[in-house]
Amino acid sequence: MNYLAHAYLSFEDAEILAGNMISDYVKGKQKFTYAPRIQQGIHLHREIDRFTDTHPVVKEAKIFFQEPYRLYSGAFIDVVFDHYLAKHLNTQLNLQEFSGTTYLLLEKNLPIFPAEFTAIFPYMKSQDWLYHYLFKEGIQKSFTGLQKRAKYIHEVQSAKFIFEKYYEELEKKFTIFWKEMYFFAQQTYNSLSI
Repeated sequence: MNYLAHAYLSFEDAEILAGNMISDYVKGKQKFTYAPRIQQGIHLHREIDRFTDTHPVVKEAKIFFQEPYRLYSGAFIDVVFDHYLAKHLNTQLNLQEFSGTTYLLLEKNLPIFPAEFTAIFPYMKSQDWLYHYLFKEGIQKSFTGLQKRAKYIHEVQSAKFIFEKYYEELEKKFTIFWKEMYFFAQQTYNSLSI
């Protein structure tokens, strides 16, 4: 799952959200330099990633992107699934309002962010990444962002084509996966709160 999923699966808990969003930028024992609740957010992020990476439906979805992108197929699925999540959430809440609230909650913990997340956060907020997952154009920009960050992604035209061609099939897979993902994340979050 990508930024929108990790934000939503933080359950509006500011410290859990901070840990959840910075987790990819916190390596090894660095985790233990953070306050306990931030550490729990990092742990939640890693549990969400583990659940996602080992889920059979996600493995099936990765096959669509496997041939052109190999090991990066999972990164494309993370982005694509955030699009379907945005569509799903937009029927339940005001997604733009949720995004704005998320940025405000993150700003409360700005001083503790790792340098890499501190560098991208202004762009995330000003370009409203979380809200723009709702639009296909936003997903295509995210694909381009993947290409810029990943050494072995040389083009994203194939990803755009796959996303369009298999849009409905991928959405069905997301729908099956999301029900289980949400339950798992909620249970994991509740265990942190004890």
